[in-house]
Amino acid sequence: MQPGAAAISLPQDEASSGRRRKPGARRLQILQTLATMLEDPKGEKVTTAALAAQLSVSEAALYRHFASKAQMFEGLIEFIETTIFGLINEISTKETSGLRQARRILQMLLDFAQTNRGMTRVLIGDALVNEHERLQERMNQLTERIEASLRQSFRVAATQGEMPPGIDPAARAALVVAYVVGRWHRFAKSGFRKAPAEGLDGQMLALVG
Repeated sequence: MQPGAAAISLPQDEASSGRRRKPGARRLQILQTLATMLEDPKGEKVTTAALAAQLSVSEAALYRHFASKAQMFEGLIEFIETTIFGLINEISTKETSGLRQARRILQMLLDFAQTNRGMTRVLIGDALVNEHERLQERMNQLTERIEASLRQSFRVAATQGEMPPGIDPAARAALVVAYVVGRWHRFAKSGFRKAPAEGLDGQMLALVG
């Protein structure tokens, strides 16, 4: 499995209709269904009524597991945070070269969107329009944390002599994040037709070095 290939899914024994669901399985199923509905290329807003209909339950049944729609989105954001920063930590631990760290983090961020199309709409804030403002604030913080991780990798690269003198690690990290966010937007707005990593091989040197 490539970095970024994580996806919300129910274990087979829990997803089987003939077996009793384990505690928390219904919450996971709701999040999985919400993420799947966000993959609609038309980018239409997902309502709790539509989500309940997709699950063949009442809206009241949804609220037995989540206090609000915002809490459902928080569940998706927690998945994004856990997955992305878990992979960043893994890359930083296993890769000693600062430049290779940055390259692998960049590739992972694009691969994550490719594998988790519905999550891409959360990452760019498209799915959070008219939702609670704390959700967008949390996504802004996530982007800042990604930039901080890349900044650290570029600082390591600078101390290792992998970057030309005078290159600002902070400016380079900001450039890479701007590129990634732009690719996420392009992917979502194309109806998920334009792959996030399209042309990356030819652009990596200019972005990272």
